[in-house]
Amino acid sequence: MDIKILKKAGDQSINNLNAENWPQWSCGIETFDWEYDEDETCIFIEGKVKIQYGDNQEVEIEEGDVVTFPKGLKCTWAVERPVRKLYKLG
Repeated sequence: MDIKILKKAGDQSINNLNAENWPQWSCGIETFDWEYDEDETCIFIEGKVKIQYGDNQEVEIEEGDVVTFPKGLKCTWAVERPVRKLYKLG
């Protein structure tokens, strides 16, 4: 179960994915556990986070990245800079 990241896709991805009207989510600097109940695609507008999952795997996500989290993924978010993202479930 892998996290898919398209690095530095930026504003063009918002247009390509028709994400202008997607819901927005944000959080401050914190660490928390999370499990995805369904697939999620998101575009990071601001921030930086390290996500640990699986057998000690880690990815770094930051502003401009387009990310897909698979259903069933259990992970830990370590937010290093406050995050703001657009997201779509399913």
